[in-house]
Amino acid sequence: MSPAPDPATAVQALYGDGITALRGAFPPEWADALREDIETAFAEARRRPRGAVGRGPHRYYVEIHPEQMRGFADLAGHPWVRAVCAAVLGPQYRIVELGFDIPLPGAVDQPWHRDFPSPEPTWRERRLTSLAFNVTAVDTAEDMGPFEIAPGTQWERGDDFDHAMFPPRSSFPRYAARAVRKYPRRGDISVRSALAVHRGTANRSTTARPVLVLGVDAPGAGNDAHHDMAVTHEAWRKLPASVRDHLHCAVVDTLTPVEQKHTIEGLVMGEA
Repeated sequence: MSPAPDPATAVQALYGDGITALRGAFPPEWADALREDIETAFAEARRRPRGAVGRGPHRYYVEIHPEQMRGFADLAGHPWVRAVCAAVLGPQYRIVELGFDIPLPGAVDQPWHRDFPSPEPTWRERRLTSLAFNVTAVDTAEDMGPFEIAPGTQWERGDDFDHAMFPPRSSFPRYAARAVRKYPRRGDISVRSALAVHRGTANRSTTARPVLVLGVDAPGAGNDAHHDMAVTHEAWRKLPASVRDHLHCAVVDTLTPVEQKHTIEGLVMGEA
């Protein structure tokens, strides 16, 4: 595990471009284990209703429980992750989501979008109340459909966005003109505002591009209402206090598979 740099640099980037990263946070072998866990969870999720939610042709999102990821405590307890969360969201930040996106071969360009409507503290006060950490399970190549983001767009109010999340197609050229593609490698961690307008691009390769998502809220942000993450009592006891103190989820005797709630209303990813 790499040492954590000063979080002030990450805060500046998040309030500027809306995204930043820590390269080489974990060894590649850690990411290889993550890929195994994602592939297992994906196969299981596709066998049951609402286990894997479509995000467009050949593109899925699956929410999982922490016990389905061997490296969960490594990620949630990483010094850089903890420092960035505390600096941006406050010392009482809450981990509310764990899942993964998986663009399969044949996935097409998504339309530009944000993941949920902008809350008032963000568009009025220019204050971020949530973060999305992403961890790639593969080394990203150009033909694998890299993630694309329009820097600085986390501050757009979005009054003219459909469902407050989807900008009008007339504005797509503006986002495309400022778009930046990201090519993370195994072991990297990135963090972004999910309000920055972004999209997944077409996967023209023969390889899936799974990416883990760790969603974190400031107190009162409310995104936990969209998620059903849980841990068993035994797993809860094994987690370090530095993770337990921020894990906002049910503690149960037996895990129930997650049925995804956060369906992005009206979204037909990339069909136009």
